[in-house]
Amino acid sequence: MLSKFKRIPWLKQGAESINSLAFDTFEIINDMLIIRWSDGRESYIQPAVLRDACPCAECSGETDALGNLYTGYGRPKGENGYQLAEVRTVGYYALQPFWRDGHSTGIYRFELLRKLGNEGE
Repeated sequence: MLSKFKRIPWLKQGAESINSLAFDTFEIINDMLIIRWSDGRESYIQPAVLRDACPCAECSGETDALGNLYTGYGRPKGENGYQLAEVRTVGYYALQPFWRDGHSTGIYRFELLRKLGNEGE
């Protein structure tokens, strides 16, 4: 017998709810990712900053249930590794860049993108 679960919004510790960040538009201009957030702010993220912060398991590693970190092989990045081919939305919480070297497994939550865009300020 399946029981019904009460849906509880997931909150980051001491921060806003995940769905509180939203964007109006995003585009790639000269390989730079530009995001206009729903609060009117804009983020300008250089491709090298975006790629070097890739959150996928291959680039950043992943932890098991015991907290052990396993890192990937970290594919070497050539010139194509820092060129954006396209960017797609992932639900209402993230963007997924597709790089010209074929890498596309990084899913960048809006919080991370906002942080990366603020680093240049």
